[in-house]
Amino acid sequence: MAVKIRLKRVGTKKKPFYRVVAVDSRKKRDGVVLEWLGQYQPIVNADQFVVDEEKTIKWLKEGAQPTETILRLLKKSGIWQKFRSVKS
Repeated sequence: MAVKIRLKRVGTKKKPFYRVVAVDSRKKRDGVVLEWLGQYQPIVNADQFVVDEEKTIKWLKEGAQPTETILRLLKKSGIWQKFRSVKS
């Protein structure tokens, strides 16, 4: 099973709010998820991207592929660098 770490939209119209989830890549965007990892609010000025580092790194170690948006957010938050240092 190919696992992706991606965003699942749960916000209302013109007020996007996303959950960061680990999901089977063959499922729909808002389909059944394997595990909920965090949240992302793109229109809030405060801390927009909040994820559980341990769960995220665990899924990355197991081979989950992040989408482009998630990869950019992981790099910005420093979690991607921690994963790369643990992986080596």
